[in-house]
Amino acid sequence: MYQYIQGKVKQIQPTYLVLEANGIGYQIWCANPFRWQEKMQESITLFIELVVREDAMLLYGFMDEAEKNLFLQLNKVSGIGPKSALSILALDDQVGLVQAIESADAKYLMKFPGVGKKTAQQMILDLQGKLDLSQMKESEDLLTAKNSYLEEVKQALDGLGYSKREIERIMPKIEKEAIQSTQEGLSLAFKLLIK
Repeated sequence: MYQYIQGKVKQIQPTYLVLEANGIGYQIWCANPFRWQEKMQESITLFIELVVREDAMLLYGFMDEAEKNLFLQLNKVSGIGPKSALSILALDDQVGLVQAIESADAKYLMKFPGVGKKTAQQMILDLQGKLDLSQMKESEDLLTAKNSYLEEVKQALDGLGYSKREIERIMPKIEKEAIQSTQEGLSLAFKLLIK
């Protein structure tokens, strides 16, 4: 029904956050709401899944489609409901989770909260061969690349003689942007340093 909601982060609780979009505050259950701590009062996009139960209609939110798809797959496993799926995702080890399922490593799966031997075996049985590791590796690779660009931007600014204080002032703003090269990061840095 919903694909995503774009809005401002208004409140963060241990199990959910409140996202305000068009004057409506949506309570959205997330794997780790504190991931958005630095985005308070800022606009973000959350991928959404509506789960309807007898006694409630709940919105679950995810950083990207890969995380949402993994949640949906986990939800299909007998013995794993939406809350259990969220606690598994909260460990933020999607690649490890998928690799453990693919290699039938029940012991590794048992390190996830609420996953005992029986559930681990059920996960392997139900999900082996059905998860797309490339999507998760892709988002992990993008993050690694971005981190290396950010490091190169810091080193370049330092080499150009900017003070540590000046660099620390602008880096949080650059980190929020989806930079795809060191050059892009430096261009943004120079604009911010002029302000």
